[in-house]
Amino acid sequence: MNNLPQFPIYILSKGRAEYMYTSRVLTKMGLHHTIVVEPHEVELYEQAVKDRKILADIVELDMSYKDKYELCDQYGSSRPTGGGPARNFIWDHSIKSGAKWHWIMDDNIRKFYRLNKNVNIQTESPGIWKAMEDFVLRYENVAIAGPQYFMFIPRKTKLPPFAINCRVYSCLLIRNDVPFRWRGRYNEDTILSLDVLKAGYATILFNAFSQLKMPTQSLPGGCTDEFYLVEGEKQEGEKYSDKGTLAKSLMLAEVHPDVASITYRFSRIHHHVDYQPFKNRKLIRKSNLKISE
Repeated sequence: MNNLPQFPIYILSKGRAEYMYTSRVLTKMGLHHTIVVEPHEVELYEQAVKDRKILADIVELDMSYKDKYELCDQYGSSRPTGGGPARNFIWDHSIKSGAKWHWIMDDNIRKFYRLNKNVNIQTESPGIWKAMEDFVLRYENVAIAGPQYFMFIPRKTKLPPFAINCRVYSCLLIRNDVPFRWRGRYNEDTILSLDVLKAGYATILFNAFSQLKMPTQSLPGGCTDEFYLVEGEKQEGEKYSDKGTLAKSLMLAEVHPDVASITYRFSRIHHHVDYQPFKNRKLIRKSNLKISE
């Protein structure tokens, strides 16, 4: 039986050729994937892929996506755009390949797990992606799905196999025909999740499968160098930059003020989103669905 995912897998990366954590995990799973990088880093990543024997192709980002990206603020090109333009390039790239959905992952995920009897078991089986795809494809109104964060699966807490109609983080399966694209200089994953939810779609966040992603600001490169260490200052003995996440939280509260607010969580300025307005939305099973025994 084929347990490989049917949809293409993409990683966006910047300044992290020496790490390639997500790519290394996917390679152990035997999964070929695509890494999208900016033009000046193509050769660097190609060499890293060769040296580490990573199962990936390097694709050069079309930088015009930065010019037409909706930043959701007044600063324009005076500040870095973040990963949103690359995410939109990936979305279009997958459509051109003929795919109806695509996986998009951050570059700092170190492990994946499956949950069994309240125990998180590390897995290198590609079957977890196929399992999530097969489940999502049962329903006609799902726009985004993905695995939960490992830290939100406490061992002694009973959890359902999945939650619906909430944010999906860092590792997403996105339906290509929904009429949206990534937007926002920061917090683009939450903004996209809320955009699709407000339009009447559903999301699925799998507790049965989880990802061990490195904490924000803990890995050089990416948004750590572009935003968090630039817009704030890390005090001696502190884990995070003092105001490095303030701008991203403010942006979310401004773009979706009816459900988002500023708070202090996980030792840094953060945001809180109220997903209660979407809690009663049901998954709509496809009428022609046949589930085998």
